[in-house]
Amino acid sequence: MTQSHPRISKAVIPAAGLGTRFLPATKATPKEMLPVVDKPAIQYVVEEAVSAGLDDVLMITGRNKRPLEDHFDRNYELESALQKKGDASRLAKVQESSDLATMHYVRQGDPRGLGHAVLCAAPHVGHEPFAVLLGDDLIDARDPLLKRMIEVQEQHGGSVIALMEVAPEQIHLYGCAVVEETADSDVVKVSGLVEKPDAADAPSNYAVIGRYVLDPHIFDILRKTEPGRGNEIQLTDALQQLAQDEKVGGPVHGVVFKGRRYDTGDRGDYLRAIVRLACEREDLGPDFRTWLRSYVAEEM
Repeated sequence: MTQSHPRISKAVIPAAGLGTRFLPATKATPKEMLPVVDKPAIQYVVEEAVSAGLDDVLMITGRNKRPLEDHFDRNYELESALQKKGDASRLAKVQESSDLATMHYVRQGDPRGLGHAVLCAAPHVGHEPFAVLLGDDLIDARDPLLKRMIEVQEQHGGSVIALMEVAPEQIHLYGCAVVEETADSDVVKVSGLVEKPDAADAPSNYAVIGRYVLDPHIFDILRKTEPGRGNEIQLTDALQQLAQDEKVGGPVHGVVFKGRRYDTGDRGDYLRAIVRLACEREDLGPDFRTWLRSYVAEEM
């Protein structure tokens, strides 16, 4: 029998990182504002939250992140100029970002890791389950991962993390889950987590990717979590405690994702994301694909 659990309505997006892998571009521009075709990466993430029914969005920011707030705010001067020109198409695009969701912002201050960033959301979230979306991970809108995670959380309670199978030689780049099968082919029970293990020590090839649906008990654990790998407060360490003791915050499940994901925190994958999404656009795709085929043929 399906259990009833509190409805999730809030999304938290940590966006306080320095973006050092994209220097010098991110010296004065937040990495989250780097364009993926013609929208900043962060807008795709907010759109994903809204598509999953979460229109109350808290962004965890830091120094030099003011452009994030400006992007989701109204720009009356620009809107007026476009209106006077009769440019309804571009006006709609400008207004779209400010009408997406109810946006809130809080500064992390001292960047002490993802766990600390999530803890900054506690006053806003309160005692409700909530979603966390990392800005570096773009999930294709045709693959509704977050919706599925919310369904699993509403069914089982507790917390739900997104997992993806990776090659053994890549597992050291991720948090890694110890899992048990369930009756659902895309859902596993998580009994343990290890942050970025060596390939030889990894308990599986299930990597944690940047989507979480969390029980609010995670805040109590994070307040007591000591800095771990990288001398940062790791969200993985807190989730490990939840996975080991279901009496505190319920079970931890994982949704195994096999859809399209783009890691815009990696320069190579960022470029691949732009190419893939541009190729699939009705307005850009036909001409761009023709050029791309010609370019590849010439280079080969």
